[in-house]
Amino acid sequence: MRVHSDFLVIGSGISGLIFALKAADYGTVSLITKSKLDECSTRYAQGGIAAVFNDKDSIEAHIRDTLSAGDGLCNKHVVEEICSKGPALVQELIDNYGVKFSLDTQGEIDLGLEGGHSKRRVLHTDDHTGLEIESKLIEAVKHESNINIFEDHVAINLFVDNNVCIGAYVYDKKTTNILNFQSTVTTLATGGAGKVFLVTSNPDVNTGDGIAMAYRAGAKIINMEMIQFHPTCLYHPHAKTFLITEAMRGEGAKLVDSQGRRFMKKYHPKKELAPRDVVSRSIDAELKASGEDCVYLDITDKDPSFIKERFPMIYKKCLDLGIDITTEPIPVVPAAHYTIGGVKAKTNGETSVKNLLAIGEVSCTGFHGANRLASNSLLEGLVVGNKAAKHAITLSIDSNISTKQPFPFWDPGMAEDPDEMVIVKQNWDEIRRFMWNYVGILRSNLRLVRAANRLELVMKEINQFYWDFKIHPNLLDLRNLAQVAELIIRCAKGRKESRGVHYSIDYPKKSDKLYNTELQISMVDRVPINEAIDE
Repeated sequence: MRVHSDFLVIGSGISGLIFALKAADYGTVSLITKSKLDECSTRYAQGGIAAVFNDKDSIEAHIRDTLSAGDGLCNKHVVEEICSKGPALVQELIDNYGVKFSLDTQGEIDLGLEGGHSKRRVLHTDDHTGLEIESKLIEAVKHESNINIFEDHVAINLFVDNNVCIGAYVYDKKTTNILNFQSTVTTLATGGAGKVFLVTSNPDVNTGDGIAMAYRAGAKIINMEMIQFHPTCLYHPHAKTFLITEAMRGEGAKLVDSQGRRFMKKYHPKKELAPRDVVSRSIDAELKASGEDCVYLDITDKDPSFIKERFPMIYKKCLDLGIDITTEPIPVVPAAHYTIGGVKAKTNGETSVKNLLAIGEVSCTGFHGANRLASNSLLEGLVVGNKAAKHAITLSIDSNISTKQPFPFWDPGMAEDPDEMVIVKQNWDEIRRFMWNYVGILRSNLRLVRAANRLELVMKEINQFYWDFKIHPNLLDLRNLAQVAELIIRCAKGRKESRGVHYSIDYPKKSDKLYNTELQISMVDRVPINEAIDE
């Protein structure tokens, strides 16, 4: 079966939804998502969206803070563009889509302060900003007749002919059929790859699918070693991936050890409001020195009514787990949070493959550099999603007729149903554990070699399983997870310095030379459908 549209969007976070809404004014849109429409990182973004909304603040200050956090690796022109365009597009969220941000006692937008920011500029909806934005955009998408929504559809591979993307092969979970989604412009908005690590704040859908598919199709991938670890993920056996927003530290919460001793003053003059990479490494150092399982975030000196009002979702979640955050500290650990590297893209989404766009966390525009400033992720998704839609419309009008030619249907060959799915589970667990231990917050040459050696064996088994048996969603996730793990390791081995979120004990200083780590599959190994990658 073929599904034709002018625009194909893979992913349903803020960038994908904004893109779909804007593109729908000029053509038909197929919006596919591997789970439900609202299951994405945007939904779980607690802190907010950074934008200048105060006379005491300035675009120039936001630019400076972003560049400072990025540790020399930001593209300054990209930073200037996104920070400048942000306020107007955030206002559009309010005016056109009904997004409601929290207000202060004077009825003005309440601006939060987070690590790395010199001013209060984080618009938020209590502690569930992402959920508010996601729900309002989904509501708009469902009312747009030009957008066809395909939930529980998993993209397998992009189809690229002569370096032009024509669409994608997509697995329908309900029917188990593999469909040809054909489009003039294909846009990856698949999010990041946090699930490649054992401890992560990311939802289960974040297995790096877009990055892996783009790489297999020949797109350039850069800076995959730059994985941001959020300092404070709730440490509890029944609280997988639950984040404790940085905004809590912005409101005065302190990091303490098991004895109640505050420790961040040893590591940075800004203490708890230091950039995320500093705070994460500091916590990691404390845990390695003490042998403890976690540290604690203490906001108990604030009035209980303030805590419940400002952080209602966190308060309720913790209380359900037996932790009253108004009277006791919250156990926390760092967690893989944001994929800073990704598919090399411009701010209009353009990649090295024609008619293939990448927007949001799946992409690397140079906005975040070597360390993302808090609450700049939703901002980038919003600005780039808007600009990419305009570019896609132009591509659609100017498109070469060859992109409208049908591509072959998926050929399953003689593949049978998987006989031992335990192989998938075993390899999934193994990859995530050695990536956490060897390619986590602190890295070394030896650890990277160990990770690469283990991954080589695992990838051979995964590839064999992939080609011997029929497609299964869990196998697709694992295949992409392994591919992204390889890209992270290779990029980490290529960076002979410590910068931003990448820290190597063998190269503890920054290099005088600024450079990006870039990977691109060779022409002979590009795989639209029928051959396994074997580099």
